[in-house]
Amino acid sequence: MIASVSGTVAALAPDSAVVEVGGIGMAVQCTPDTLSGLRVGEQARLATSLVVREDSLTLYGFADDDERQTFELLQTASGVGPRLAQAMLAVHHPDALRRAVATGDEKALTAVPGIGKKGAQKLLLELKDRLGAPRGATQAARPAPWSEQLHTALVGLGYAPREADDAVAAVTPQAEAALAEGGRPAVPQLLRAALQSLNRAR
Repeated sequence: MIASVSGTVAALAPDSAVVEVGGIGMAVQCTPDTLSGLRVGEQARLATSLVVREDSLTLYGFADDDERQTFELLQTASGVGPRLAQAMLAVHHPDALRRAVATGDEKALTAVPGIGKKGAQKLLLELKDRLGAPRGATQAARPAPWSEQLHTALVGLGYAPREADDAVAAVTPQAEAALAEGGRPAVPQLLRAALQSLNRAR
């Protein structure tokens, strides 16, 4: 099993990266959050999980070992394959999934494209004793990738961090609506809406 890859990032795509390892370009499927931390030409290390099928070998990459382990544990539930497990990690980081399962939070699971109410109920039952307790119960939840990108863009445009925080909060309902419909929040559209809210506030 390939547990990790380290090397130069040769290319990035919306759902994957190519990492050069010993002269070989390894295609790695990644979540948007993991991809946001990679830069072409820079060194990177990804924890990985190799999924073997009769007609394919697919390498999935993660920012750390916790994400990789959670990805593999999710697939022990019936009906959860690698794509759905990756979709769950694209919406929630590992501790948020552990918290959702520990508290029976159906709404958190149905926020994942491809999981309905009945599927969420089934997953809560199956994963209850597998994911374990939340590890960072005392730490704040990690911001969603879109909110981090939006906040960085606003600060880069000259707004104060506090103003950027307020603008991100103002467009959060719009982003959550996109997630609920199974899509991904479009940062350029959210940036326009955030700028409008800042202009109104001034």
